Amino acid sequence: MKTSTVVVGELVSPFCAAGVDDASDLLKRLFRSFNGSFALRLWNGTALRLGKAGPDQPDPPFTLVFRNPCVVRSMVLGRDRLRLAEAYFRGDIDIEGDFFAALSLKDHLNSIRLSFSERLGAVFSAFLLRAPDEARPGSGSQRSSLHGRAVKAHSKTENRDAIQFHYDVSNEFYALWLDEAMVYSCAYFEQPGDDLEQAQQAKLDHICRKLLLKPGDRFLDIGCGWGALVIHAAQHYGVQAHGVTLSQQQLEIAHQRIALAGLEDRVTVELRDYRDLQGESVFDKVASVGMFEHVGLKNLAVYYSTVNRLLKPQGLFLNHGITHDVEGWSKTSSAEFINRYVFPDGQLDTVSNIQRGMERARFEITDVEGLRPHYALTLRHWVSRLEQHHEQALQYVSESTYRVWRLYMAACALEFESGEIGIYQVVASKRVSGSASVPLTRRHLYPPLRLAPI
Repeated sequence: MKTSTVVVGELVSPFCAAGVDDASDLLKRLFRSFNGSFALRLWNGTALRLGKAGPDQPDPPFTLVFRNPCVVRSMVLGRDRLRLAEAYFRGDIDIEGDFFAALSLKDHLNSIRLSFSERLGAVFSAFLLRAPDEARPGSGSQRSSLHGRAVKAHSKTENRDAIQFHYDVSNEFYALWLDEAMVYSCAYFEQPGDDLEQAQQAKLDHICRKLLLKPGDRFLDIGCGWGALVIHAAQHYGVQAHGVTLSQQQLEIAHQRIALAGLEDRVTVELRDYRDLQGESVFDKVASVGMFEHVGLKNLAVYYSTVNRLLKPQGLFLNHGITHDVEGWSKTSSAEFINRYVFPDGQLDTVSNIQRGMERARFEITDVEGLRPHYALTLRHWVSRLEQHHEQALQYVSESTYRVWRLYMAACALEFESGEIGIYQVVASKRVSGSASVPLTRRHLYPPLRLAPI
């Protein structure tokens, strides 16, 4: 592999210069088999071009910037699988250029294979690297503030704390990159070129049509967020809607939006755990959109039985949730990342297991739709909008929090595109004897015109 090294900027001390040489040699070894090309700039200005592509190839799509030797050292000696993500959140690593392309380094780092002598040499080189100041600012309290509290039993208290950790960051922060209705779940793109506003409105309509909502229906939205679905269902389908959330900040915005829409007589929302909802055969239709991932695999039977209890006979239930390509929720680096920084209570399973659990709870599956390409598009829209509002975002959150959201959404977009994770809308009917409560065909899902408010 050919590499080019250029030193720019002021002269550095012999100690730092030696560290740069050690780091350069080590990085060349680690990335010599990278299937592509990228630029790397070290803390003293040294620039490297790494990967299989030769120097005559087009400019690399991104530049990785290492701010100090500790980053290189931790690549070899660090025990935390998420050490490079931590370094990015602290600002010890920066990425210039194509952010999505840079995330392809994750697969390469997981696939590195060195001989015994190469590993020994890498460890020796890593030991030689020292930062001038090992105690960098922001590595203590800032780091702990980015970590959610570990969830073990998915108790009501744990779920509440986890939801508030993620959703109570700042309403203003979310408003910068979500659509106008603040729908924080997979959009529905009727055309690839639809903008985010169109796609989210199409998703709300799609859900309402699947549930066959009609005037007079009592409709429950579990995990109602900022109220977009309950408002839409009341405005366009004439239902009596109720939503529950565990986020105080979401609740406040939902109340404001319901009042602004003049729907206080038809739409209510409250701060309540779904397990605390009372009554039997209360609702005609129930939706759960983007909440299912927080339930916890051990609690799914309780979740399904609660929904079944709340539904009237032949009532419809739409479960919209992310799935995994393998059974259970194993401690992969991706799973650990999500649980540490984003969703402390997040757990995924396969769509087949999800349906099996619904059937055991006496639901009849009536419709299943995979939306994996739609979520990949949604996430790319969110990342683009977040990046466009970087400076504004820092008025509401720290730079580290901004970086967590940017990395998590970009990484998720790539996982949806690869098929590692998926997302499904599963519609089920509360099982009773007799004919099904759904039409014979699916034509009702694709009306020629959008509905006007009633």
